[in-house]
Amino acid sequence: MQKISKSGILVVFGASGDLTQRKLIPAICSIFQNAELSGNRVLLGVSRTRYTDQDFRYRVSQALANKVSDKKIIVQFTKKVYYQNISFDREEDYEVLKSRIENLCKTTKVVSNVLFYLSTPPNLYYVIPENLARVGLNSEKEGYRRLVIEKPFGIDKKSSCNLNRHLLKDYSESQIFRIDHYLGKEMVQNIIAIRAFNPLFASVWNSNFIDNVQICANESIGVGLRSGYYDQNGAIRDMVQNHLLQLLGLVSMELPKNLDPNLIGLQIFKILNGVRIFKNKEDIKNNVVVAQYSCSQNPNIKESYRNESGVSPSSLTETYVAIRFFIDTVNWAGVPFYLKTGKCLDNSSLSVVVTFRNNISTLPGQKKMNKNRLVIKIQPHESIKLSFYTKKLGTGFVAKDVDLSCDYENIIDFGKKISPYQRLILDALDGNNSLFVSSSTVDSCWKIVDPIIEIIRKENMKNFLHFYPAYSSGPKESDTMLSKLGHSWYDKVSSPIQL
Repeated sequence: MQKISKSGILVVFGASGDLTQRKLIPAICSIFQNAELSGNRVLLGVSRTRYTDQDFRYRVSQALANKVSDKKIIVQFTKKVYYQNISFDREEDYEVLKSRIENLCKTTKVVSNVLFYLSTPPNLYYVIPENLARVGLNSEKEGYRRLVIEKPFGIDKKSSCNLNRHLLKDYSESQIFRIDHYLGKEMVQNIIAIRAFNPLFASVWNSNFIDNVQICANESIGVGLRSGYYDQNGAIRDMVQNHLLQLLGLVSMELPKNLDPNLIGLQIFKILNGVRIFKNKEDIKNNVVVAQYSCSQNPNIKESYRNESGVSPSSLTETYVAIRFFIDTVNWAGVPFYLKTGKCLDNSSLSVVVTFRNNISTLPGQKKMNKNRLVIKIQPHESIKLSFYTKKLGTGFVAKDVDLSCDYENIIDFGKKISPYQRLILDALDGNNSLFVSSSTVDSCWKIVDPIIEIIRKENMKNFLHFYPAYSSGPKESDTMLSKLGHSWYDKVSSPIQL
């Protein structure tokens, strides 16, 4: 059981924003009502909007109305909710905020532990931490002071380094928690557990036995209200640089001697530094497919990226990317890691698929056999599936492909599921940074994707961009890239061959 500091103030900047209302408020409410966290804790929302405490409590109760069935819980929670409006760029307003925090510590009798959560646009990652430090709210003399920031952490390696230098002027690395909500998902953490707790997999987790790895994040929705941000960034910056490379790190890192958070972070950093960097146009053409969703042949489907509100009708921003990476280490020599993500596809799912080599000689008269696979489904339905062969009933040796599966939704007494944000906020309160991203790891990720973006930009995106119909499985060029090494996307594999 985690040792959690049970008293303090959680300060959320951008408290009137969409992310706070949809994700953070429900997660924080769950933490506050949890018996394990029944200590004295309060929430202080901070934003530009002029709310009173009562106004903000009403918004909080509205955000919880469809997510918490017991109204008493909402009432109890809102009693611990407060609000302070400030202008983020006015230093004198931070003196007011400091006084409010000090007064809340006295009136609610909470310990002076403060977690600052920046649910704000990234340009405020410079402004807010600096102003907090100017009034001494970075000092840990009376209790911890921690800073949680959301992605994106810059738009390239240079801007990421600039942001990091700026933050480290006033905060230590141990005070900064760079959140990636993918790492808070139950099944993402299970990647480590599967590898660490099962000798069956630990002994074959290398290039001698693994043929290829696929990490796929499919989305069936378009860009929606994020078009302004998305059109300036695209799928590589939005998904590959953070979420998917972090998953690659968890899958491929060497397991540390123990599961100490710092050791896990170090191993992820090491393996990402081993990812082969693309150097020229030929590397991109052979290993990267970028595409954009366009109008479907179905007349009832009107979605096209260039028709989205806020998107230029001549936009060259990619909404889909598939990349084949290689890791230049002894353990992973020659094993391709395929990363794929896209919007407006025919399904929404997040999965890691490990395909093992078929090192067994085929018996006379047998057809080619499918390879064993371990499928870790992260969403929407959390499950683990291992495919292997057994003998079909009856006379003769006829092989049959079967699955062993573990569906988390159908397991009784398997513990209580918590949301990614709830888990990550709990870890930040406890000072556990194992599921947060270090500055060195952020830099390593940018080191991998910057050359891809730069080469494509230099050679003209028009020469690389493909198109795929909205709500399809993606561009055919992606399938072609895999087929050159005899591979195919797991979600397009045909029915198993019976021998």
